[in-house]
Amino acid sequence: MIRILLSMLALVAVTLVEGCARMHQLMTRTPAATAAVLPTRDNTARGDIRLVQRDSGVVLVSGRISGLSPGSHGFHIHEKGNCSAPDAASAGGHFNPSRSTHGANGGGTRHGGDLGNIVAGPDGVADINVEITGISLGTAPDSVVGRSVVVHAKADDFTTQPSGNAGSRVGCGLISRSE
Repeated sequence: MIRILLSMLALVAVTLVEGCARMHQLMTRTPAATAAVLPTRDNTARGDIRLVQRDSGVVLVSGRISGLSPGSHGFHIHEKGNCSAPDAASAGGHFNPSRSTHGANGGGTRHGGDLGNIVAGPDGVADINVEITGISLGTAPDSVVGRSVVVHAKADDFTTQPSGNAGSRVGCGLISRSE
């Protein structure tokens, strides 16, 4: 009888420890978001983007976009989470919570949404892996959740205001929180 009681207590203790560990995992989950980029009218750019906020506050943006012309393409987060217009003009301008001038990622002053350029190879595919500061995936004013990621037809020159002269929008995707 005592052996059965001790076995039951051990089972309850293990269940509690596992439950507490799972709760800790849920409470300390790293914020993440995704965007499915779809082509704008008369374009073929498409792909998937993942954003993960690190403990340091840096957001890692990674993914792959296909259907691009070979070469460099401006890559930005835009202020509105709306890609409904055929040319994605509904996404608004670059996300700019700090009201800064346009510039290069890692190059001093820039909009929070200035992610730099992505480079498509001869096959029209661009692999993305960039770390960004000045944005978050939470609920603060610098959060990009609910905004859009946009791929442009040309390279961002990092100097032309307000958007880097990157040309038309060839792909757009809504940034949504993920588990």
